[in-house]
Amino acid sequence: MERLRKYGFVTGFLIVPVTLYVVFVLSPYVQAFQLSFTSWNGYQANPAYVGLENFVRLFKDEIFWQSLRNHGIILLVLPLLTIALALFFSFLLNLGGGSRGSGMRGVWGSTFYKVVFFAPQVLAVAVVGVLWKAIYRPDENGVISSILARFGAEPVGWLTEPKLALWSLIAVMVWQAVGFYVVLFAAGMAAIPKDYFEAAALDGAGRFRLFFSITLPLLRDTVQVGWVYLGIAAFDCFALVQVLSIDAGGPDGATTVLPVEIYKTAFSFNKVGYASAMGVALFFLTITFAVLTLRVSRREKIEL
Repeated sequence: MERLRKYGFVTGFLIVPVTLYVVFVLSPYVQAFQLSFTSWNGYQANPAYVGLENFVRLFKDEIFWQSLRNHGIILLVLPLLTIALALFFSFLLNLGGGSRGSGMRGVWGSTFYKVVFFAPQVLAVAVVGVLWKAIYRPDENGVISSILARFGAEPVGWLTEPKLALWSLIAVMVWQAVGFYVVLFAAGMAAIPKDYFEAAALDGAGRFRLFFSITLPLLRDTVQVGWVYLGIAAFDCFALVQVLSIDAGGPDGATTVLPVEIYKTAFSFNKVGYASAMGVALFFLTITFAVLTLRVSRREKIEL
């Protein structure tokens, strides 16, 4: 009776959030899978089922493959740059000041720098996009172009040149994301006993050795979590591409990603069934990346 009462109490607290999750999260996923097998245009009362036709068409779609190539570049560059920069700055802010008095400390003003690094996180993504659009403007009103003009250099089309547009977007993604991971890794470093660093410093270990022999191995789990989050972000990045890029994914598809193509296909071309097939493909890509990353990391941890 006591056990039944306890489970009833727990169920009473869980039933509302679980119901909301099923209705507003799981249900749309199920509907997207269902619609991916139809030719629904968003208005039909009874959409016609076309089986796997949308998926067959998807694998023949050049725009789809262009989006995947862009995702691959972002997936490779964004986590590497963001985590490398975040680890470097976190180490400076927590341990870069060396040994002073009772223990290891960060560089002077580290608390202020943490606030500065985290500042982009409090800005809405649309605000970040508008801000960097002004910075990247290729005329005299652009921040970078005005600086280049003072040195007699020609303006650069950061967002209009196909070879530069995607890299310019990645730079904004790194700028926006790095502050969060600086704080995340700084919190992880603060939890490492300072005795480890002090003992190593007494043995003559420099900052390079402290970082790679003590800090990085003990932050392994935190870095793994950051890698998964950044990988998932690489499969999203809808808002920045929509706001920053030319014609939402341009020029000539140089910056297009699957979320942008899903949006355009569903709401500009009224091909909701085909857009749902793209969404299903994006879902499996994201899940596969997360599972593989966690499995590989766990296997390496067991081998160690």
